[in-house]
Amino acid sequence: MAEAQQHRGVKLRGEARHPEKAKNPPRPQPKRPHWLRVKAPQSEGYTQTRDIIREHNLVTVCEEAACPNIGECWQKKHATMMILGSVCTRACAFCNVATGRPDQLDPHEPSRVADAVAKLQLNHVVITSVDRDDLDDGGAGHFAQVITEIRTRTPATTIEVLTPDFRRKTGALEQVVAARPDVFNHNLETIPRLYPSVRPGSRYFHSLRLLQQVKELDPTIFTKSGVMVGLGETMEEICQVMDDLRSADVDFMTIGQYLQPTPKHHPLDRFWALDEFAELRAHGEAKGFLLISATPLTRSSYHADADFAALRQARQAHNDRI
Repeated sequence: MAEAQQHRGVKLRGEARHPEKAKNPPRPQPKRPHWLRVKAPQSEGYTQTRDIIREHNLVTVCEEAACPNIGECWQKKHATMMILGSVCTRACAFCNVATGRPDQLDPHEPSRVADAVAKLQLNHVVITSVDRDDLDDGGAGHFAQVITEIRTRTPATTIEVLTPDFRRKTGALEQVVAARPDVFNHNLETIPRLYPSVRPGSRYFHSLRLLQQVKELDPTIFTKSGVMVGLGETMEEICQVMDDLRSADVDFMTIGQYLQPTPKHHPLDRFWALDEFAELRAHGEAKGFLLISATPLTRSSYHADADFAALRQARQAHNDRI
């Protein structure tokens, strides 16, 4: 991750990089179970994807967040583009993305993203970003430009956005929805009780309301959200989050295992067992999500192309029944 995007601006290191995270005293982590061990990326497809990303001077959340699935996804030329720079204005305690002074907004980034999508021949692409509280619209206009450029360059590509919460950014959500992404994703990340320590710059019910508003503005857009387990939550608390998301008419929920990036980040409470993930999936199916993914390695954009196809089929099946 260190080699990625050093030319885009100076990243802060150590405690200065994640000021809130540095307050967590290091403690020994539980031994990682075998189902969470992945092979180092080394395939030809991985190398080709990496070269295209470098050629277009792009940031990916795959690298910045140290995603464990990067080898598998990049082998298939599936990369999640991270726009609006590589430095975040917030310091969530779980996240490995650099915190500090944001990069300058690059007006040419939308066209470079679209060109990379075309070169990778993506049928489905996920576009995410850092938080940009310094911008008047939180970066919403930039999201809309990226969607427009991709639609122009590769009209058949379906587009999923994973956005910040646009807190205190009047009209920002409306800009993104008006660009009509196929999927609007915004992650709750954790249960409300843990927000002060895990996501101190955000508010649980604001994020929940954001997802609800997407459906109110355009009911045809699929909505999606995700949480991590292993931060100190209980099964009952995750089930309550499910109920909250269904109340906001969210279609798709993802649940994955939290992996502590460094000793300075939020401590790992425990690794959830495989049968617990199966139980979570069963709860989600019973609560009426069109789709739910709950596995240790599940991440927001993991298998996003196949999941989008499954979402469309599930909606059609639901409409056929009513």
